[in-house]
Amino acid sequence: MIPNPIGKVLSTLHTCRVRYLLMGGQACVFYGAAEFSRDTDIVILADADNIGRLNSALSALEAECIAVPPLRLDYLVRGHAVHFRCHHPEADGIRIDVMSVLRCVADFETLWSRRMTVELPGGDVYELLSVPDLVQAKKTQRDKDWPMVQRLIEAHYEGNRGQPNSEQIVFWFQEARTPELLVELTRSFPNIASGLVASRPLLGEAMRGDIDALRPALRDEEDRIRAEDRAYWAPLRKELEQLRHSSGAGQQ
Repeated sequence: MIPNPIGKVLSTLHTCRVRYLLMGGQACVFYGAAEFSRDTDIVILADADNIGRLNSALSALEAECIAVPPLRLDYLVRGHAVHFRCHHPEADGIRIDVMSVLRCVADFETLWSRRMTVELPGGDVYELLSVPDLVQAKKTQRDKDWPMVQRLIEAHYEGNRGQPNSEQIVFWFQEARTPELLVELTRSFPNIASGLVASRPLLGEAMRGDIDALRPALRDEEDRIRAEDRAYWAPLRKELEQLRHSSGAGQQ
């Protein structure tokens, strides 16, 4: 369950009609893949009207921008995150990280069409990234994200394995992070595995039941994705350093 301070943030976003999707640790909490997070990471529709609604929500939450860059469309559409800290008594200390573009993740309208909507008994409505989109967003260079990716996939598998549809099965084949699960999938759905091995070659080892070969193949795949994430963020981090230098802003 979402803690009350986070609930205050999300209900304020909903009241102000911000088009947002919850991602990060709090979305993982909802999906049963994490126990706790005090950050509220959201991806938003990047247009002037929605930025105006977001500013209204931030004002209601008494949120201050705590780092460069400022909340501007040009920074958001280039892939930067904008960071805030809430001071409203019901959400004091909660950090909100806002983005509009995610590496290797679909555009906002596509994400919105695949979202998970949670309606609580009290009337609050929370909008979340779907599990497949959240998994993609969490595939970063950070050590803490990869255990989360694995738990998200396994929780999704356990919740849907009884009567999965083809889209869910393909998602498991594309993203599963443990040799045992991959081998189990190939034995349950060999025809689908055969059709996907060209796009994810390590499925060949899974089809042969070769656990020892799968472990290093999965590590190599993770290392490649981490390197791609580092390369993606390198120019954005350079720009942030230039902004900090020009504005005299210090580290958070």
